[in-house]
Amino acid sequence: MTKARTHYTRDFKLAILAQVNSGVSIAQVARENGLHPALVARWKKEYNENPEKAFSGPGHPYKDQAKVAELERMVGRLYAENQFLKKTLETMNGRVEEEKRRSRYRRDTK
Repeated sequence: MTKARTHYTRDFKLAILAQVNSGVSIAQVARENGLHPALVARWKKEYNENPEKAFSGPGHPYKDQAKVAELERMVGRLYAENQFLKKTLETMNGRVEEEKRRSRYRRDTK
């Protein structure tokens, strides 16, 4: 049976990093909190690289890009469908007008 992956909150990660920054070793902080030292080191590295964007939440930036691409494709399909329907409506209106002219002509010739 596999162990479920644990997700830690941003506040928890920042609290762990505060302990590390206060002078406690990474190994000790990890041991006290039941974490692997490599995980704490990775959090520290991520935070040092970009404190504002660190631990911003689950998800990957490519998901947003994929969603935008999907919506752009949908807009394209809807545009093409709209153009097709406009053209079809013009054709049908032309046929209706032609049918009206024919029926008037038939009435007038009788």
